[in-house]
Amino acid sequence: MKEMTVYLQETTNAQPIETLESALLNTNGIERALVDVSDGEVKIMYHEEQITKESVLEKIKEQGFHSVH
Repeated sequence: MKEMTVYLQETTNAQPIETLESALLNTNGIERALVDVSDGEVKIMYHEEQITKESVLEKIKEQGFHSVH
């Protein structure tokens, strides 16, 4: 299992964050997704044999969020 951390610009409203967490957790291969609203940090644990890092980032983008590297 791999872990990745992504920083997002749009993490100030609770409802979109809950939607993002739900979308990530309902994606095959993603084990955990925790969003820290205070600094925009998203910690994701995923199974690399089921989903790629790029696919996880695409899923976040589909939900209307933009990562800050």
